[in-house]
Amino acid sequence: MRDVKNDITAVWVIQPKIKNDLINRTIDASFDEAVALSKALPGITMIGSTLVSIETLSPKEFFGSGKVNQLAKMFDLEKIDLVIINSQLSPVQQRNLEKKWKVKILDRTALILEIFSNRAVTKEGVLQVEMAALTYQRSRLVRAWTHLERQRGGLGFVGGPGETQIEADKRAIDHQLVRLRRKLDKIKKTRDLHRTSRARVPFPTIALVGYTNAGKSSLFNLLTGANEFSENMLFATLDPKMRAINLSSKTKIIISDTVGFISNLPTELIAAFRATLEEVLAADVILHVRDISHDNSEVHCLEVEKVLQSLGVSDATPILEIWNKIDLLEPEMRESLKNISDRKVGVCCLSAFNGDGVSILIEKVRNLIEPEKFSETLFVPFEFGKKKAWLHENGVVVNEVYNDAGFEFDVIWSARQKAKYKSFTD
Repeated sequence: MRDVKNDITAVWVIQPKIKNDLINRTIDASFDEAVALSKALPGITMIGSTLVSIETLSPKEFFGSGKVNQLAKMFDLEKIDLVIINSQLSPVQQRNLEKKWKVKILDRTALILEIFSNRAVTKEGVLQVEMAALTYQRSRLVRAWTHLERQRGGLGFVGGPGETQIEADKRAIDHQLVRLRRKLDKIKKTRDLHRTSRARVPFPTIALVGYTNAGKSSLFNLLTGANEFSENMLFATLDPKMRAINLSSKTKIIISDTVGFISNLPTELIAAFRATLEEVLAADVILHVRDISHDNSEVHCLEVEKVLQSLGVSDATPILEIWNKIDLLEPEMRESLKNISDRKVGVCCLSAFNGDGVSILIEKVRNLIEPEKFSETLFVPFEFGKKKAWLHENGVVVNEVYNDAGFEFDVIWSARQKAKYKSFTD
């Protein structure tokens, strides 16, 4: 097998098209996404890509023997170092293909893990990637893995200077996972403390979510004046970033940028990055950023909504859809979408690239976090101390008296705060 420790790695992408697979209806979009994901790897040269039809999956080599031999000749001719297969391979399939093709192979899970490992910056992000990688490797002990104390970014799937490959067994991996979970638990407690302290202020929190490369970081930079890394590539942002800005003379908000979602995200990563996405659960308003110029914008939207639902985002939390990248549309389509968004309360058209529509976005956000409020009187029995604590923590109490049975509160709040109170106490 070729040594893949050069600065430039020659890459070929394969998109399987499996007969009778329901996912094939979006096969072109999946193929494009696989190529985009591959280009997000550092130090690679994209040589080519191939759509391969499969009648029946081979348990030994995934593809049929004829196709395996045909591809082997092409990879040798093109001097390919790394083959990326946009599907899930078994350890046996991967090992056999690597022997036949004499190249390194990444399946979809390993590819995303490799990208995440190169993008993670904060301590939490690095720990989460390492945990996800170990969980993945635990089921694939036919392959060696790179020791965590490496000298460069990346997980070692592709290869690189400073690698030290060791033979790992389940006991060693389990020991590492326990160690990482303890570290992440400490970080999670710190994040919870920060979140609690923000709730006391309280500054409303706005969370940016969306499919990867929808333009979240560009919008984050536009709104906050920050200079965070923002590129036209998948998973440009992995670590949560937060900034405070003045929405108006009397309102200060905190904006949180989160990792982009993607279809068929490896289960290892969904579990490992749940702590990062907890900022979404605590948000007062969620901005769902969509690349409205993308051919599969609707599909991406459904994927994001599915993840938000699985996270348990409250129905009481308002979600504002941001139709981003309108600057990439034809003028007629751009004006049509603007007219639609003007009529819809929960939609806003804009371009994070040139700022078109951002003033309308700020106005819509202001209306969401500064809603009309009304007065109400509540009675809380003594035994429901959590209800009393919630009312005070959220700053809605204007007067409080008590009698033999409990507390009577005069509150001023919005319909959304009342809904949150009911969901918290019911």
